Amino acid sequence: MQQPHVPLTAPDSALPAPPSASGAARVLVVDDDATVAEVVAGYLGRAGYVVDRADDGPTALTRAAAHWPDLVVLDLMLPGMDGLEVCRRLRARAAVPVVMLTARGDEDDRILGLEVGADDYVTKPFSPRELVLRVQSVLRRTRPAADTRPLAAAGLTVDPTARRAAKNGTALALTLREFDLLAFFLRHPGRAYSREDLMREVWGWDFGDLSTVTVHVRRLRGKVEDDPARPRLIQTVWGVGYRFDASGRGEEG
Repeated sequence: MQQPHVPLTAPDSALPAPPSASGAARVLVVDDDATVAEVVAGYLGRAGYVVDRADDGPTALTRAAAHWPDLVVLDLMLPGMDGLEVCRRLRARAAVPVVMLTARGDEDDRILGLEVGADDYVTKPFSPRELVLRVQSVLRRTRPAADTRPLAAAGLTVDPTARRAAKNGTALALTLREFDLLAFFLRHPGRAYSREDLMREVWGWDFGDLSTVTVHVRRLRGKVEDDPARPRLIQTVWGVGYRFDASGRGEEG
């Protein structure tokens, strides 16, 4: 297994500031490589997080059940139970944010991780400081948005404060990013956004793998569209990106 890239000259003062919310957020780090886990846990600890560790899938589930984490940093390749199955089981219990660790170049694995509910991924080898920033970015999305007005359109309802969404009165099981993406679309109906726009506005990133946006749009369509293969709400604007059409008239040819 490749080791993470650690910027040896970076002082601890260069680390992101600790979380501002009352009480430190708890992060569960799951990796069978003791060196990787120790480095990641050390950086997260210095950034102000309470860190639990597990080196295999079953132990991760046990630790999560004992002290439910605010976020999980989860290696894809684990003994006993792979990261995808751990992610599925965690997501079946509650919408805990998951940052997946994957090997560089394994695009199919990254897509699978997103499709089972991971909110972000970091490829190995990685900078632990970048991982801390990613963790902070994901955790920020769990806080209520500044605009907490209930949203409704086309049979969809979103309550940003309660983090609840429904379609025609039936609750939707959305991941953290899916919820934020749906809320963003409902706040800005009729306007076309590129994938770069959505990554910046919803993920808070100025750069990143745009397939992350594509996968989340596909997953969200699968939950809000009557026929995801012929989407009428989240429309593709060819050559641009996506647009939410509350009228549900369907995509342009």
